[in-house]
Amino acid sequence: MLRTALYAAISGLAASAAALNAVEAYGNKFFNKDGSQFFVKGVAYQLRPEDPLVDTTQCTLDANLMKELGANTIRVYHVDAASNHDGCMKALADAGIYLLVDLDTFGTYIDPGNLYWNSTQYDKYAKVMDAFHKYDNVLGFFIGNENIAKKDSSPAAPFLKAAARDMKAYRDNKGYRKIPVGYSAADIKELRPMLQDYLTCGGNSSDNIDFFGLNSYSWCDPSTLTESTYDQLQLYAKNFPVPIFFTETGCIVPGPRKWDDQDAIFSKPMVDDWSGAVVYEWIQEGNSYGIITYGPPVKDVSQNDVNVVDGFVRKGTPTPKIPDFDNLKTKWASIHPTGVKKADYDPKGVSTRACPVSTAGGWWQVNGNVKLPALGETHSGTYTTVPSATADPSADTSSSKGPKATGSSKGGDGDSAAASDRQLTIFGASLATIVLSLAILL
Repeated sequence: MLRTALYAAISGLAASAAALNAVEAYGNKFFNKDGSQFFVKGVAYQLRPEDPLVDTTQCTLDANLMKELGANTIRVYHVDAASNHDGCMKALADAGIYLLVDLDTFGTYIDPGNLYWNSTQYDKYAKVMDAFHKYDNVLGFFIGNENIAKKDSSPAAPFLKAAARDMKAYRDNKGYRKIPVGYSAADIKELRPMLQDYLTCGGNSSDNIDFFGLNSYSWCDPSTLTESTYDQLQLYAKNFPVPIFFTETGCIVPGPRKWDDQDAIFSKPMVDDWSGAVVYEWIQEGNSYGIITYGPPVKDVSQNDVNVVDGFVRKGTPTPKIPDFDNLKTKWASIHPTGVKKADYDPKGVSTRACPVSTAGGWWQVNGNVKLPALGETHSGTYTTVPSATADPSADTSSSKGPKATGSSKGGDGDSAAASDRQLTIFGASLATIVLSLAILL
């Protein structure tokens, strides 16, 4: 009995040691626990529409191949907060993979055509956070994906910002780790510069997103920094106040994909300001963006079961799609950005832009730093502009306390520190002591 307990304790310590350490957002960088800069090498992973993180066996098969690919992050668009994700999250952690996950569900998308932010949305977002905050390999949460993608959709921006404000307040009030809360934007040149500035402007860090993601397909091999307009993306990202990275990329025209955009993203000048990229996507389906398959398409497109959705098998041993998979594997294996050490990094070097103003007939319709919607508010058609708060984080005392369907458009249309849990530290030290004592007795 004693020997069994000893082995169990040792196994527990080994498992704990193998777990991934949390990554923190600091200034406009991500940092590992050891102070080295973290760069995203990710892949979008929505194996099944409702939740791809509930089948431990499948997650293990996929995570092992993702590790071979060189990925360190996945992006998931929808999850079921009521399901158990322990097995899949452990499989990912064992493979060295972090998770970016959207908080919204199919029924809680912030819709520019019907704007509101209410307790139903709030509660659903909170439940996803409740379900995932405990995993150290959660890199960040999204409050939306491509909500603003048309000329008349920019009035949704204050509602997105209100959602970020309330979810950050909820996170902090619950005492959760400060997992970053951000947004994933469509790359539309008439909207993107204003949107990324607006979501980080005003001076109150509690109101702003913690990172900004961009879904861009403007680099289609063969291309260059200028031809792809990545030079313009870099211009707007220079010294951006929070981490900025690609949350979808990987143009398939004309194909096959050589992933040369990864060279640009992970080298100067972009590597100084960008924190990596998530490629779209893992599974091959109707849009042809996948880099693996689980078998040939099913002839009966009406078949939807535990194995098949929309005519594509979504379960089993993943098989690389050649040459796209191998090209990405080779590319990532050749890229080793070092970035900057946290100890050598001064976050005061970032630049917070002024809140953008609207112009008659323009795409951006939010005039300056407007008063954010309260929980339960529906858009009335106008916003009240308020003075910006101080940009000095030490003077920021404001806070907010509260009680989309997935997918993305594809193409080249244009463009704190996570502190260790004190109780777990104490528990780990105590367990180590017990193990040592038992070993001596034996």
